[in-house]
Amino acid sequence: MLEVSVRHRLGRFMLDAAFSAPAPALVALFGTSGSGKTSVVNAVAGLLRPDAGRVVLDDEVLFDAARGIDVPAERRRLGYVFQDARLFPHLDVRGNLGYGLRRSRAPARIAFDDVVALLGLEALLARRPRGLSGGERQRVALGRALLAQPRLLLLDEPLASLDAARRDEVLPYLERLRDQWQLPMLYVSHQFDEVLRLATHLVLMEQGSVVA
Repeated sequence: MLEVSVRHRLGRFMLDAAFSAPAPALVALFGTSGSGKTSVVNAVAGLLRPDAGRVVLDDEVLFDAARGIDVPAERRRLGYVFQDARLFPHLDVRGNLGYGLRRSRAPARIAFDDVVALLGLEALLARRPRGLSGGERQRVALGRALLAQPRLLLLDEPLASLDAARRDEVLPYLERLRDQWQLPMLYVSHQFDEVLRLATHLVLMEQGSVVA
């Protein structure tokens, strides 16, 4: 179970959002740009410290302003995939994936070979990021996040920088994560077709608040 209730002021913008969802689930945060979706994900990740509220994952309190609890981001055991892949340019695909394994703080229940097979990365392992397409880079970024052994995967508009063909290339892999591995995911998007295809639960955001 993921429970989020956060309040935070960013200049003139006020984030005041609360929702809960069972696990495993693919929870989509949906809304227009500037509605507060990324701020919520960053609060869950530990990259943003809200002014007030709580974040609870599987009965573990990750953040509680009233009690002074704020688990550091690196100890939350969450995977994060950003809009841009943020791969290490000096490492090949195998090295980028290996970084995920090295930073893991949990026993390796998600195996390297399984991730490579799931994401179709076999032919890419010896290649550098500059030689990959946008869709291939995002698949590698997904693999690196998975190999960190996360208990929740955060995806902040991971397909936003891709054209339609590359988006269609990556979407089936996200469906496999949802259906075959049943890994809990918090997915940010303002593309309704992505939400319809992927989400099991929807959180609709508008001007910093959850409206449905």
